[in-house]
Amino acid sequence: MVEYKAMIIMADDEMRNNGGPTALTIDQLTGAIKNSVDGRSMEESAARMMAEHVMNFFGYSERIIDNILEQEDRDVFYMLEDAGLLTTEREETTLYDGREWRIHYWLFRKEKIRELIEQQKKSESVEEKKNSVYDDIPDGVWSSRMEMDS
Repeated sequence: MVEYKAMIIMADDEMRNNGGPTALTIDQLTGAIKNSVDGRSMEESAARMMAEHVMNFFGYSERIIDNILEQEDRDVFYMLEDAGLLTTEREETTLYDGREWRIHYWLFRKEKIRELIEQQKKSESVEEKKNSVYDDIPDGVWSSRMEMDS
């Protein structure tokens, strides 16, 4: 399977601390979508499809222009904005004839995505640490039980 990536350029202080920009992967965005407030009940496959769909628009860009989106795509972006994963930005310019022109962009909320990825890692490590009731039983109990059955 091909691993798609979109670049998320970190803030200057983070780049100094981490040595450079990092890439957001499909798996990371999938985890962030699943861990978002509205995505808790979302299946892994649905979250992955949504992550791939969004990443196809961003590619390696930090932001995309809103005009390229169809209404169905924009609805997905609004849902992710409500979940805190995307945000919008507006740029205004004056045209030669004096009219104002507004350009709307979509951007990843990098800090929220990182937070949700860390939350996912913590929950995975907690899951790994959960012990079975049988883990606390000494090995000798099992061998003595087998002797009784024979």
